[in-house]
Amino acid sequence: MLRFFVYFCSMIRENVYSIEVYMPRNAEQWDEFVKVSRNATFLLQRAYMDYHADRFADYSLMIYSGADSKRRLIALFAACVDDERTISAHGGLTYGGLILPFNGVDGVSVVEIMSEILSYYRNAGYNKLRYKSIPHIYHVYPCEEDIYALFRCGARLTECNLSSVIDLRHPLDFNVNSRRNMRRAEMSGVKVEKSDDYPGFWQILETLLAERYSTRPVHTLAEISLLVSNFPENIELFVARNADGTIIAGTVVYRTATCMHAQYIAASPEGKACGALNLLFRHLISEESQGVRYFDFGTSNEDHGRYLNAGLLRQKNGMGGRGVAYNIYEVDL
Repeated sequence: MLRFFVYFCSMIRENVYSIEVYMPRNAEQWDEFVKVSRNATFLLQRAYMDYHADRFADYSLMIYSGADSKRRLIALFAACVDDERTISAHGGLTYGGLILPFNGVDGVSVVEIMSEILSYYRNAGYNKLRYKSIPHIYHVYPCEEDIYALFRCGARLTECNLSSVIDLRHPLDFNVNSRRNMRRAEMSGVKVEKSDDYPGFWQILETLLAERYSTRPVHTLAEISLLVSNFPENIELFVARNADGTIIAGTVVYRTATCMHAQYIAASPEGKACGALNLLFRHLISEESQGVRYFDFGTSNEDHGRYLNAGLLRQKNGMGGRGVAYNIYEVDL
């Protein structure tokens, strides 16, 4: 009986959680955890998160289990201060929130951890959490316990954006229009290649976004150049050139363990007229996506998901993309 009591008490002790605010001195420990997690990508490493530290006040957390010599890091929470009353997980990234290991943390634990995190921010004076969940296509292993935990905490879905994704194990063929555009590009002498000419592509991208949407790329040329230098194996530029060698279309892709994601896509008027993007994406899908399961064209929304750009969506779907939701939740603290 005494042995059982001691064992029971030790189990209770193991379920004691402690939370610490991330500090720069913890960068190496943070990154090592991210690299062996089942749901994080390189976007959640500190060299990516901190490139815009001047615009987003980091308020990430490190969650530990146990006490004293048995204390161990069991989760990370990537977040920043959105405003004086709101925490965003993560405001400066496509996604953020809870980063989990393969073993040692199950659904029961995640419900407890999420409750502890919300209590921590509540006690710090915030009254709302905005949470961008990591889409399942980026999970190395199933990892949606955070969604269930948010539900248990009363979270509500406040934004949904629709991305177009190809399952590369069973890719759908290009439709008639996309195949026609691809042949037109081939007949025009368009060639596709990997490139480091980010200034050349950025000029096309900035012109397109300014003329069509009156906006600018999320990253400046200097910022994307910095990120490429930090993550040369993860961030790549592919371009389509006309017969004269001029860049007429391109895409910056983010490569993770499971997915190849088109972060930026742009074509000049000439590139659009000759179907250069269709030829470019055919090359990426058939020649450059080895080792990953998904190709993600990205979302086709504006106004926080309320507007769906039908023309853009159908262009992506014409190359085999089908819907994956990027969800954002809010929970009152």
